[in-house]
Amino acid sequence: MEAEDLEIVNKVANSALQVFDLEDYYPEGERVALDISGWLLEGFVLREKDFRETLKNYDWSPYTGKFVALQCSTDAIVPAWAYMLVTTYLHPVAKKVIQGSVEQLNVLIYQEILDSLDYETYTGKPVIIKGCSRKPVPQEAYTLATQKLLPFARSIMFGEACSSVPLFKKK
Repeated sequence: MEAEDLEIVNKVANSALQVFDLEDYYPEGERVALDISGWLLEGFVLREKDFRETLKNYDWSPYTGKFVALQCSTDAIVPAWAYMLVTTYLHPVAKKVIQGSVEQLNVLIYQEILDSLDYETYTGKPVIIKGCSRKPVPQEAYTLATQKLLPFARSIMFGEACSSVPLFKKK
């Protein structure tokens, strides 16, 4: 048998295995935290008139096209309306605004994306949720994806085709 007669066959590509890569759905855009404690008197007291004036005169342009997580780094008791008011200024420029951490923001972004997908193409097929990614996919996104795929997939695995961990198989 000669070397040119040997053909390398990609068995994974020829199988029914479907790869679900969360990195494919990673939305581009910087994630930033906006700490409102600097707009409070001594970082703790919200004076409505001063707070409103600060927001009105603030330059919001640095948040253009960004995902923003609103938070307060002090133990101040901040009323819900304060975050809502900041949101009214950020909404026209930012991609998304939440109250919470950047980690919570990333999970929410993925939840919205995964809620919008059509999973019919995975019906009755073995699915592998790709485990390695170069982008910061939150761990919670893997749990969310598993829940979305469960009603459709014949089986679900985690990892890479060459070394996967079986998670679920329909009976």
